[in-house]
Amino acid sequence: MRLIQFETAQGQRHVAVVEGDQIHIVLGTENTRELALSAIRKGQGLVAEVLARGTQESPLSYRQLLEERRVLPPLDHQDPAHCLISGTGLTHLGSASTRDKMHQQNAADQSAMTDTARIFQWGIEGGRPASGTVGVQPEWFYKGDGSIVVRPGSAFDKPPFAEDAGEEPELTGLYVIGDDAKPYRVGFALGNEFSDHVMERRNYLYLAHSKLRNCSFGPELRVGELPRNLTGMSRILRDNEVVWEKEFLSGEDNMCHSLENLEYHHFKYTQFLRPGDVHVHFFGTATLSVADNIQTQEGDRFEISMPEFGAPLINGIQAGAAELPAGTVTTL
Repeated sequence: MRLIQFETAQGQRHVAVVEGDQIHIVLGTENTRELALSAIRKGQGLVAEVLARGTQESPLSYRQLLEERRVLPPLDHQDPAHCLISGTGLTHLGSASTRDKMHQQNAADQSAMTDTARIFQWGIEGGRPASGTVGVQPEWFYKGDGSIVVRPGSAFDKPPFAEDAGEEPELTGLYVIGDDAKPYRVGFALGNEFSDHVMERRNYLYLAHSKLRNCSFGPELRVGELPRNLTGMSRILRDNEVVWEKEFLSGEDNMCHSLENLEYHHFKYTQFLRPGDVHVHFFGTATLSVADNIQTQEGDRFEISMPEFGAPLINGIQAGAAELPAGTVTTL
C-alpha cells in the first residue's frame, strides 16, 4: 500500500491510498500521524487501520494534485518542532569511494579521507549484526526540524552563504513515537537530502554545517517491509534538458549497515522517544552528482525516482532569503 497526504484548494487535509492516477481518500482522516497513532493504540498495522476506516474514490486525479503542488510530505507533525530530521552516512557499499572522490579535490584533506575509509570499514565489519544484537554505530547527523521540509514539487532554498546546492538521492524511514515511548516505523519514502558538498569538501568537520539545509521526501509513503535490492534513478534537469543522470542503489543488499542497526543507533537516545513525535531519517547514498564535478544552479530541477515508490520526487532550486547580518544579535 502507498499513501499520500494532500490538501484541497480550500486547505482541507486528507490522507489517500494511491492506485495509478486514482486516489482513494481514507475516511475521517486528516493526517498520517493520527492514522498511525490510532493503529498503534489498537495494536494493529497501518493497512488494517486504513481498511477499518474505509476509503472513498476522489474526483481529483493524482496527476492533478502533483501538478498543482498540493501533495504534502507523506508524514508530518502540526508542530514542526516535534518533527526531527536526521540521517546516517557511509551506509551504502560504494559510499566511501564517492565521499573520497568528492574530497580528493582538496589535497590537504587527507585526515578526512582516512576517517571516511575507517568508519566505512567499521560498517563493513560490524554494521550487519545478527537480529536483536547491537552492531557498530554509523556516522549520524542532525539536519533540522519539520520547518526545513519542502513539499514535493517545490523548490529548495539556496542560502546566500551556500557554496553548493547538491542533491542526495536516498530512502527515508518515517517513524512515529507511540504513547509507550517506543518508535514505530510507519513506512518508507524517497528522499532528497539536499546538502552543501563544497562546504563539506573544505574540511570534514564542516559536515554538520553542510547538512543544515532544506530537504524533501515523498510524495508517497510505502507501507510494509523494504525490498532488499532497489535501483533508482537520480537526474538533474536544466531548461528541461538532462544535464546529469545516474542510477543509485539501495536496500539492504546494497548496504553495509542493516536497517535494524541504523534504527537502533538513532532511537537508543532517550531524547528521541517523546510520545507523539515524528522522525524522518535519511539512510544514505553512494551516488552524488558533485562527485562527477557537476555544479548545480538556480532553476535546476532534481528528479529522484524508483518504481517501487510510485511517482518521482521532484524539487527545484531557488535563491533563499537574505542571511542575518553579522553583529545583529541583541544583548538583553
